[in-house]
Amino acid sequence: MAEMRRVTAQSLPVPRAKYNFNPGWKLYAGDTTGAEKLEFNDVNWQSITLPHAFNEDDAFKKDIHDLTVGISWYRKKFRVPPGSAGKKLFLEFEGIRQAGEFYLNGKPIGLSENGIMAFGFDITDKVNLNGDNEIAARIDNRWDYREKATNSQFQWNNANFYANYGGINKNVYLHVTDKVYQTLPLYSSFKTTGIYIYPHDFDIKLQKATVAVETQVKNDYSVPKRVQLDVVVADADGKVIKTTTAGKATIAPGQLQIIKADMPLTNLNFWSWGYGYLYDVYTVLKVDGATVDVVKTRTGFRKTEFANGMVTLNDRVLQMHGYAQRSTNEWPALGNAVPAWVSDYSNGMMVESNGNLVRWMHVTPWKQDVESCDRVGLIQAMPAGDAEGDPKDRRWEQRLEVMRDAMVYNRNNPSILFYESGNKGIIEEHMKDMKAIRDEFDPHGGRASGSREMLESPAAEYGGEMLYVNKSAKIPFWAMEYSRDEALRKYWDEFSPPYHKNGDGPKYKQESGFNYNRNTDSHAVENAVRWYDYWHERPGTGKRVSSGGVNIVFSDSNTHFRGTENYRRSGEVDALRIPKDGFYTHKVIWDGWVDPNKNGIHLVGHWNYAKGTQKDVYVISTGDKVQLLLNGKSLGYGEQSNQFVFTFKNINWQPGELKAVSFDNTGKKLNEELLNTAGEPAAIKLTPHISPTGFKADGADLVIVDVEVVDAKGQRCPTALSMINFGLSGPAEWRGGLAQGPGNYILVKSLPVECGVNRVILRSMPEAGNIQLMANADGLKGATINLTSLPVQVNAGISNYIAATELKGSLKRGPTPQGPSYTVSRKAIDIASVSSGSNADKANNSYDDNETTSWTSDGNAQNGWIKYTFAQPEQIDEVTMKLDNWRNRKYPIRIKVDNQVVYTGETTQSLGYVTIPVKPTKGKTLTVELTGANTDKDGFGLVEVTGKKDANGMAVPEKKATAILAINEIEIYHKLQ
Repeated sequence: MAEMRRVTAQSLPVPRAKYNFNPGWKLYAGDTTGAEKLEFNDVNWQSITLPHAFNEDDAFKKDIHDLTVGISWYRKKFRVPPGSAGKKLFLEFEGIRQAGEFYLNGKPIGLSENGIMAFGFDITDKVNLNGDNEIAARIDNRWDYREKATNSQFQWNNANFYANYGGINKNVYLHVTDKVYQTLPLYSSFKTTGIYIYPHDFDIKLQKATVAVETQVKNDYSVPKRVQLDVVVADADGKVIKTTTAGKATIAPGQLQIIKADMPLTNLNFWSWGYGYLYDVYTVLKVDGATVDVVKTRTGFRKTEFANGMVTLNDRVLQMHGYAQRSTNEWPALGNAVPAWVSDYSNGMMVESNGNLVRWMHVTPWKQDVESCDRVGLIQAMPAGDAEGDPKDRRWEQRLEVMRDAMVYNRNNPSILFYESGNKGIIEEHMKDMKAIRDEFDPHGGRASGSREMLESPAAEYGGEMLYVNKSAKIPFWAMEYSRDEALRKYWDEFSPPYHKNGDGPKYKQESGFNYNRNTDSHAVENAVRWYDYWHERPGTGKRVSSGGVNIVFSDSNTHFRGTENYRRSGEVDALRIPKDGFYTHKVIWDGWVDPNKNGIHLVGHWNYAKGTQKDVYVISTGDKVQLLLNGKSLGYGEQSNQFVFTFKNINWQPGELKAVSFDNTGKKLNEELLNTAGEPAAIKLTPHISPTGFKADGADLVIVDVEVVDAKGQRCPTALSMINFGLSGPAEWRGGLAQGPGNYILVKSLPVECGVNRVILRSMPEAGNIQLMANADGLKGATINLTSLPVQVNAGISNYIAATELKGSLKRGPTPQGPSYTVSRKAIDIASVSSGSNADKANNSYDDNETTSWTSDGNAQNGWIKYTFAQPEQIDEVTMKLDNWRNRKYPIRIKVDNQVVYTGETTQSLGYVTIPVKPTKGKTLTVELTGANTDKDGFGLVEVTGKKDANGMAVPEKKATAILAINEIEIYHKLQ
């Protein structure tokens, strides 16, 4: 390939026209007749800017089952841009919910039904080039919607998991191209794949890679065209770093052809966790030397590997820790329809809490969230579409089609590392189906294809169960949704207004509701307790390791719930993204690629109580010791549990300064954190959060305003529950906030702060101007903020302004660090042979790196033993086991090294593995013996939406016995430090 003349940032190619088609729509929430016709009168319909769910007012006011469903109509008048004659014109819809029939100038142009993916229409021959055009859409978001051609329902259109914000709830664009053009990545609509960009031949240390570009070109002229492809790569600052001319191709009329280029690049900034470094790749088509089509693709480059039970990013092992988040990523009174900067704000908070992975649940996320994760440096697991199950009918074909479309649409987004084939395990044939799609449409993207579970699948490239700890020496296993406990942000603890007793609430499906009605202090501690199991089995702890897991959910969700409120409160932030204490727990315990930073510390809660209060104080820390001081006086060192939790019992409250100080094992101070007693509530404080590009008067932009009750010194009063009365003037729409109370205070202009803080949302109108927000409350000094919305030019229903293109990547965490991410802490001892008191032919199953197989004794107590022999004598310090029925069975056992007893006791119930420290002993054999009767009792009480307990790890009635030793996997270790 010949090198082109180096160009400057000022001479970057000008991309082809892509217009914002969101402005100027009309909405009618209901069905009507004739709305598709040109002469229909919609003057009394609601004027809106897309994206806009017709039932947005329901979001968090109603529970998911009661969200408004039915028919809604959307209409819009527009004119095509001047100079469109002789061009191709396409409409691109990023998605709707659920199905839509579309009309242009009174004639049908198409149908979209899956309720997830983007789609488009070629309107070249259907538009009026010299006058007005009208588009109309009849949207149906009913839960029981059926595909017209097959009468099949869509599995993911489910009233538990996929919050139903109906209508055109994602962005719409108008593309204008030459008749020789690079196709759009809308496979179901056009059978086209667009552009595919991927790096290969990496040298991470030297910051080198070769970047391949494949662009699909179509010729819609009536004669052949000789086409040349040029490629220009610009860095995040707009500086050109490479230009290349690829080969030429002659494309026949009506034909598609892929043209390729390969470019070695140097001094690359590799995309990484918390380092959203992105490049712009311009693919330039020329015919007879003249540029006819330019597409700008924003992408990033990174290297991945999925092997040895671990995930490796840019040659560094990364244990997965993050969140299982609903793909709707919803907000009160808005649903999913928020501007791009708000997506960055929300997704960026996941990274701020030191999450590195978001597993979008059940359905493919909106393109806006996909691109947002690129910018903030958040790894994504991208599903297709599922509720829970592995269908064998048309619904499986629908899932394959969604995955194919999603891969084509999102394969240039570097943050996607995992393709999830199902929210539950799928049969091997289906796993192969999914991998075949990946291999056809994204063979070089460095992404693993897998599914939930898949613990013994030869085809899957990753897996992991929902709630439990899985380990592997082959493909990585990470927990798909652990720690489902719920806590309302309003509840600090039992000693703070409104004095909610921890766990107090109704039963869930006849089981205790304790875990779903926690206070935030116990929820914060529980987050650390649950993560401990995955941390303990992290990379560096043996050959078989856990690749981590994702906590369900990040933000409180308008989906199925188990607690008292009508929405799920498992979030580490509430629905308005105000942090709970659990957010800071994760910020401490997840601050590392594998081994966490030792300086992390968080003092849980607040320090405003009534005189005479005595309570436990909790500190979350990665240090080895933590000291607590009150007004400078030491209260001693905390009791450590689950590695990260330090408890100080029965602390008598006194006003002043409470300080936690962490130390390492040598006594060196690592860090400290303070809590101060606030004074009496004195005033209201308002703080706006605005897009980095300003508050735009486009009818869709938002301002998020914090409202706090503060004391005379400006310190937040953490127990304040004051009712705040708001007033709003100027061109903005009140979308309000959320609080516990009637209708969750959705859209109400008087609502309380909780724990001294709340948030309200304002939405811009299409008219620019000055806006004033006022807040008052009895006994408090009021507050006012003044805002100005900035004009956005719209011409005949279209605009050049696309907000997301102006947002920059976050580089806060810096590039991938050099060097190992963990210290090897123990050595796994290889087993040379095994013998057992019974079922000897199955004894190898107890160490075969397959958790679905096991060795089980025959039920006779004297036969309940198994003996492992090593090639040579080994120092033995620990034994780790996954025992059959691990969740509810306790095993009384004795462990011997050679003939010396090194442990006697009863195993604990677990969510996977138990580790038993033994008396350090050197020997050539290790024997595990049953010493008494088993006891079965569920230790966790995990109940599914169906009302049934999750069966994994539990003894089924026919397997209950009093003298059984059953081992799924055993590992024997020598500790190195």
